[in-house]
Amino acid sequence: MVTAGFLIRFEAKPGKEADVERALKGALAAAQEEPETIAYFLIRLEPSTFGVFDAFPDEERRLAHYNARWPQLQERAKALFVEGSLVMEKVDILGAKLPG
Repeated sequence: MVTAGFLIRFEAKPGKEADVERALKGALAAAQEEPETIAYFLIRLEPSTFGVFDAFPDEERRLAHYNARWPQLQERAKALFVEGSLVMEKVDILGAKLPG
């Protein structure tokens, strides 16, 4: 069961789209090692607009993920994202269909 998540959206700096895509795919490997991250989606909304949606069983695990990953994301943002474009929203998951 999942009840908590993050919806993250950001814009790649011009010419950095491929670098952002590579960084996101690298982050996927880390997420796969986190048993508390129940679902993890990397998305492209437009050619230079990307996002992440991840889901957790509860607020405690969402907070643990945030504390572990947010500093890294902010550091990458300086080099790869348009300034001010990084938006992270907490979401409450009302229902989900997951494998298994």
